[in-house]
Amino acid sequence: MYDLPPDLLRLRTLRTWHAMWVARLDEAIAAAEQQEREKQRGEEARPPTPDWIIELGIGVGSRPIEVHVGGCYAAGKRRRALTREQALAALADGIRACIHCRPDTELGVLG
Repeated sequence: MYDLPPDLLRLRTLRTWHAMWVARLDEAIAAAEQQEREKQRGEEARPPTPDWIIELGIGVGSRPIEVHVGGCYAAGKRRRALTREQALAALADGIRACIHCRPDTELGVLG
């Protein structure tokens, strides 16, 4: 009917083997669900994207490099959030505006 072995020893062996795999699957499912919950919590706890950021130079005391709109893909990893007033002041101090996100245009500064 199901092509199972007829003797009790092999049937119990198969039952044990399948039970082991079901337990492994349950563990993998539980781990994936936990990871999904942690990912969701991380996304909910993530701070909002700032409206303006400044890309910092390398080294202590170095001058900032560029001003960016908050979600700019071209901003480097060394950055700090700015208020609108700070972004305007940075541009007025001669810090370059990113050519990709154009914060100067967004801020209404004529170049």
